Amino acid sequence: MPPVRTPDGRYLVVEGKLGPRLWRASNPGLSEDRRQQLVDALMDARRAVGNAGEDTTALVRARSAVDEAKRALGERGPVWWDDGSPNLNRRLIRNTPYRDWWASRG
Repeated sequence: MPPVRTPDGRYLVVEGKLGPRLWRASNPGLSEDRRQQLVDALMDARRAVGNAGEDTTALVRARSAVDEAKRALGERGPVWWDDGSPNLNRRLIRNTPYRDWWASRG
């Protein structure tokens, strides 16, 4: 089942120990081909993190590649929207303007 998105499409809702949390979604302005290239790069980088073991140089390189892919996807770094709304990434929904929307879902 796909994750729930906020009505504006900016965030995915992820359940956590402290309650539901917002995670910034990928930039919907990316072409499907570009998005897939970046997702593939992200998955490769995540595998490299797991395979780095005790090699700190490889781990730093792999984590940097993860960050680079996430920034290119729009999930980190400057926000991809341009209406001045703040970045609420990783915030608990109850502490955001999305609180009432989430509560109204039942």
